[in-house]
Amino acid sequence: MTDWTKKKYDEYYNAYVPWLEDKYLAWFGENKTSYATKEQLDKTKITGDKNVDAIQEGVNTGVTGQFKEGGLLGGVGDLVSKEGVNRAERGDTGLGEKQAIEKGKEEQKGWGASIPGSSWVTGKK
Repeated sequence: MTDWTKKKYDEYYNAYVPWLEDKYLAWFGENKTSYATKEQLDKTKITGDKNVDAIQEGVNTGVTGQFKEGGLLGGVGDLVSKEGVNRAERGDTGLGEKQAIEKGKEEQKGWGASIPGSSWVTGKK
C-alpha cells in the first residue's frame, strides 16, 4: 500500500468511523459514554449469586441510563462522547497545528493518555 493511499484511508477512517459509531448508538438512545460505562460496569460482577447479580445489573442499568439520551446527564454523556472519546480514539491531542509543532511529538499527550482508565479507548495500558 502506498503512503498516499494509507494516509487517505486514515483521514477518511478518522473522519467517518466516529460519526458512524455515534449514529449507530443513537438509534438505541445511547452514546459512547453510556455504552462504555455499561461495558465497564458489566465486568464488575461481585458474586456468582443470581439475586445479587440481578440487583447489581439493575443499579448498573440505572447509572448508565443517566448518560443516555433523555437521562439526567444525557448532555454530559453526549459531550464526553463527542469531545472526549472520539478525540481519544483518533489520538487528537487537542492542540492546534502550530502548538503541536512547537511542542514536538515527544511532549504531546493525547486525550486518551490524559483520561484515567482510558485503556479501553486507546488500547494501550
